[in-house]
Amino acid sequence: MADLFVKICGLKTARDLDAAVAAGADAVGFVFAPGSPRTVDAATARELAARVPDGVLTVGVFRGQTVAEVRRFAEESGVRGVQLHGEEGPEDFAALRAEGRTLLRATAEHVKRCGEYGEDLLLLDAPDPGSGKPWNWGSADFAAPEGRWLLAGGLNPGNVREAVEVTGAWGVDVSSGVERERGVKSPELIRAFIEAARS
Repeated sequence: MADLFVKICGLKTARDLDAAVAAGADAVGFVFAPGSPRTVDAATARELAARVPDGVLTVGVFRGQTVAEVRRFAEESGVRGVQLHGEEGPEDFAALRAEGRTLLRATAEHVKRCGEYGEDLLLLDAPDPGSGKPWNWGSADFAAPEGRWLLAGGLNPGNVREAVEVTGAWGVDVSSGVERERGVKSPELIRAFIEAARS
């Protein structure tokens, strides 16, 4: 699974960001949605994003925010990708498409294929996002979408390999699964996660 796409989300410090990039992350996420222990402001995200090489996608994560607010945070932080995680519809993705950013759609619903809303990447999150509780990806009810999709929710260094083997995910996304306490990342767990995901 050397070509597996890996996104490390909820980064807040240069140390953790550098660990993710050095370990081979394809994307790094900064949470702009309010109310999370991982939320950063645009200025902090801009400083962090400036450390990221061109080959790694920087993503701003939004939840239930207006297109105007998303656009403002994206411009102020300089992120190259936008992840919408809420009630946004195709018209919101279309409105953000003009800026040329990579668009990610996060959902806990069963979706048939990536791109239905105009997104570039689909992120299939667990029903309780941010809780660290995983999908029951081994159940007969779990249906993998078509196209470029990332499995998220409850992944950690100990289960990511099985999750990828069972679901055939194109990529994976992790946040709480590489934390030593809520909202605080562990460089060691970040490295272990990426190594396990690609093993």
